[in-house]
Amino acid sequence: MSIFEPSEGTLVVVPSLSLPQDELRRITGARHYEERLLFLLLTLRRPGVKVIYLSSAPVDPAVVDYYFGFLPDPEGARSRLRMISMDEPDSQPLTRTILRRREMVDRIRAEMGDDAWLVPFVMSELEERLAAYLDVPIYGPATALSYYGSKSGSREIGRRAGVPMARGFGDLRTQAELEDAVFSLPGERVIVKLNDSYSGLGNAVLPKADWSAATFSAEGETWSTFMEKFADRGGVVEEFIEHRPLYCPSALARITPGGHFDVVATHDQVLNGHVYQGCRFPARPEYRAEVAASARKIARVLAERGVVGIFGMDFFAMKTDAGYAALLCEINLRIGGTTHPFGATLLATGARYDAATGLLVSGGKPKYYTATDNCYATGMRGKRPADVIRAVEDLGLGFDPARRTGNVLHLLGAVPEYGKLGFTSIGDSREEADELHAATRRALCSC
Repeated sequence: MSIFEPSEGTLVVVPSLSLPQDELRRITGARHYEERLLFLLLTLRRPGVKVIYLSSAPVDPAVVDYYFGFLPDPEGARSRLRMISMDEPDSQPLTRTILRRREMVDRIRAEMGDDAWLVPFVMSELEERLAAYLDVPIYGPATALSYYGSKSGSREIGRRAGVPMARGFGDLRTQAELEDAVFSLPGERVIVKLNDSYSGLGNAVLPKADWSAATFSAEGETWSTFMEKFADRGGVVEEFIEHRPLYCPSALARITPGGHFDVVATHDQVLNGHVYQGCRFPARPEYRAEVAASARKIARVLAERGVVGIFGMDFFAMKTDAGYAALLCEINLRIGGTTHPFGATLLATGARYDAATGLLVSGGKPKYYTATDNCYATGMRGKRPADVIRAVEDLGLGFDPARRTGNVLHLLGAVPEYGKLGFTSIGDSREEADELHAATRRALCSC
């Protein structure tokens, strides 16, 4: 079973942001990230598939209609979709709200067929409880294995897989352990990471000579608040890679319930400091193969330990005398920022991943894309999602089903309040995808 290519059955999509809420509040329009999994509506292309999509607040019907526009039989797809809203936008995370309202659990159970799977955005004990109530399997890693998705667990898996990593120490929690690790590493500064942070928001760059000059990825963080979290969650200390230029590729892999594993994509991440902003597919050819090879080794180790689902791995890449080297940075055992662009492109174009080249191929042509989660435009604030969809289409920047190129929009629910959305620009070449992406940004900023 794969969430990208289900042949039949029901996907119970639970896009709950069951993550540290203190960090989540730092993301503009965070609740609307529940819409990141709407690309799964494109699985309704297959007549044997049904989707139950849960949300904290109703998804604008225009957004749902937009995704139906990618399908050959929109009305048939509509008959197999159930959008269920809790109508509690301020009650987070979503799964906790669902569990509190047992009538909703009963409603979901009544809508499911015999062959159903729970598809969570991220796994926690809340999602496991919901799956137990519904008596369905989960397409995601059990919480008993969540350590492997922490910063410390990533280092353990990296060692077992035999992949290169930056020098560092994991499973730290106390001030004394932190000090020992900091002064055991080379260089004038180190990077300290909270175990269960995401999007780079739990990182701090620490100069050895002056800890008061530490810089934090999360706005408003202080050394005092950071160390409180470090003592509570634990973390790692690693050498700060000073090498320039330094690239930040990632890989996406999946493990089926039967234990089959494969790498499905590599990306170059677009970062603002340490914070994820978007991605480009595929990763640069100079280090693409190295990233994919390390990702496959990691996926093998995780499959042996019983992990199921789709997950990401972040790397550093740099040029050395022997060629390009890829160093494992961390493993994210969950759906992440690159999952939506990949899934949307795969399902919209009907592409297949060619492991030999690291490219997506559709209609005999390779497909490239550039994606963002963070397009802001003051002029979009107050507009409806339908207004933005229409503007993109009228400007000829929408998706062309004949060429299988163009834009796939997401996070449209954040447009009215925040003037924010995401989009994936698909082209037949790297240049075409980048040019379309730039043109779309300019057009949206002039709305």
